[in-house]
Amino acid sequence: MSPTHSFTPVWLPPFISGLAAEDRCHLNGLAMRDGKPAFATAVSTSDTLDGWRDHRRDGGVVIDIASNRIVAHGLSMPHSPRWHDGRLWLHDSGTGRFGSIDMASGRFEPLAFLPGYLRGLAFAGNHAVMGLSRPRGDDGTFSGLALDDELAARGLAAECGLAIVDLVSGEMTETLFIDGVVRELYDVAILPGRRQPGCLGPLSPDLKRSITIG
Repeated sequence: MSPTHSFTPVWLPPFISGLAAEDRCHLNGLAMRDGKPAFATAVSTSDTLDGWRDHRRDGGVVIDIASNRIVAHGLSMPHSPRWHDGRLWLHDSGTGRFGSIDMASGRFEPLAFLPGYLRGLAFAGNHAVMGLSRPRGDDGTFSGLALDDELAARGLAAECGLAIVDLVSGEMTETLFIDGVVRELYDVAILPGRRQPGCLGPLSPDLKRSITIG
């Protein structure tokens, strides 16, 4: 944070030549490890405005923040990296696959295929909870990906909702699909010990009627 500017930069990917109000590589995910930023995902290593859009199918990378080294590449729109139980898990969202990175080889090891564009990842014991989204359909961001081909081959339609995957078997054990106007989920979170939590948006009418007394 900066008292006089929008922010003070502390890190940027090694392939970015300078900071500007441009979406060059579509940096979209951060994994913490031992309380420190450890890994970041980007859709490509492009250094030009919107250059990542031409590399959505296989230009994705995972960056080791401490060493500024790319530890995995060839991914399709990787998203939501998380360090859990000694492994780096993430979504290869452009293929609809969830899995982990072999840190020795840099290879993505898929564990499960899910019917949707994957975003958001949290863990509860030996299970992973993740969000699925339907294609946006307005700017071509999700079109032309391997996910489209896989859904067609399996005779499936993309879903919006939540899925729980067993980290041992790779089976999708539970789902909660959402119908209606909601088409995309951006993140998920687990709140241990809470039942029926609620959320009030900053512009929600309910917020004006919510009163708390300390």
